[in-house]
Amino acid sequence: MNFIEGLRNKAKKNTKKIVLPEGMEERNLRAADYILEHQIANIILLGNKETIVRNAQKFSLNHLDKAEIIDPDNFPLFNDYVDLLLEIRGKKISKREDAENLVRNPLYLATLLVKTKKADGEVAGALNTTGDVLRPAFQIVKTRPGISVVSGAFFMVFDNKEIGHNGIITFADCAVLPDPTAKELAEIAVASAHTTKDIAGFEPKIALLSFSTKGSGKHEMVDKVIEATQLAKDMAPEFQIDGELQADAAIVPAIGLQKAPNSPIAGHANVLIFPTLEVGNISYKLVQRLAGAEAVGPVLQGLAAPINDLSRGCSVDDIINMIAITSLQATGMK
Repeated sequence: MNFIEGLRNKAKKNTKKIVLPEGMEERNLRAADYILEHQIANIILLGNKETIVRNAQKFSLNHLDKAEIIDPDNFPLFNDYVDLLLEIRGKKISKREDAENLVRNPLYLATLLVKTKKADGEVAGALNTTGDVLRPAFQIVKTRPGISVVSGAFFMVFDNKEIGHNGIITFADCAVLPDPTAKELAEIAVASAHTTKDIAGFEPKIALLSFSTKGSGKHEMVDKVIEATQLAKDMAPEFQIDGELQADAAIVPAIGLQKAPNSPIAGHANVLIFPTLEVGNISYKLVQRLAGAEAVGPVLQGLAAPINDLSRGCSVDDIINMIAITSLQATGMK
């Protein structure tokens, strides 16, 4: 069984309800049909019911009758959700009419469904930009306790099973925060540990990376990683965390033993935390293209509930996989 099959099978064991705000779009409908057929998750589709039923017939999708359909323009809890949004946003929304318009927006309604636990998670982005997907998430769901930043992790899956944990290494942050402070970098490390444990299911060994190993280089960027490492250890003593480590010292046992002989994880890291987004994004793309690794993600982490963003060029399989991942995040957060 490969990594993706494993994720889907794990999601089946504790079925969650995932809302798809782009519920009338073909890729979302095909993904929802597959998810429901294989009982990977329960699905809420947002959109006009007649259009969804018509598209299901058009595309020969036979399992969408198992989905819950909510029409943002016509549903019983509309006024309750307007009241909730006004309560959450306070003075940020000046008129009730403005709140009503936002609740009719499927991205806002989906996030409110997650906030009220009517849905366990949300997957969107096939039609909308990352900014549009994340804006209501930041405003309504916000970040989880002890975490002030949202970041993006990739699971890098290698054919060589001796790399990381059985061929899997988590890379972060590769998607969101350009230049984290030491505190933010520590939060990314801890969030990545939870992401790894909740989704991939193995015990994280987290290395905070630098161009220096244990004082071999002197620079303010090295100092940031050293500080972040200690903060992360203090935040989450239950996890194995170390830094600052060069990449080879983190993942190659012989080099780890030579450069950091007293490190509990040097040479055996399976979660790599990059000092900046620039480094993380470049690294995952190079590893993907030059080493032939499969990049699964980005998985958004740090939010108080699982909300994940798709690429607008995503495939049906990408949506299916992200629904499974979001379900596993929801299970972990419970």
